[in-house]
Amino acid sequence: MNTIDSLGMLAGILTTLSFIPQVIKTWRSKSAADISTGMFILFSLGVTLWMIYGLYLHAMPIILANGITLLLAITVLIMKYRYSRKSGFAPTL
Repeated sequence: MNTIDSLGMLAGILTTLSFIPQVIKTWRSKSAADISTGMFILFSLGVTLWMIYGLYLHAMPIILANGITLLLAITVLIMKYRYSRKSGFAPTL
């Protein structure tokens, strides 16, 4: 792996890891009321496009980082939907 790929991999690892505390906090508290549904939907769409871009370029750092980040973002959206249904509040954008 060359230097630029290492840089990309490190950037991907750091940005992906940044979502883990939110997933854990949401899961433990069973609440996602303060999370913006619209932001996470737009973010997920953007990450999907980055992943497609990475696939087109055959750039493994982009593919891996965005694939994992997308899974984490979708996990937060699923928890937001589930926990809002249990509390009787519908998620809003």
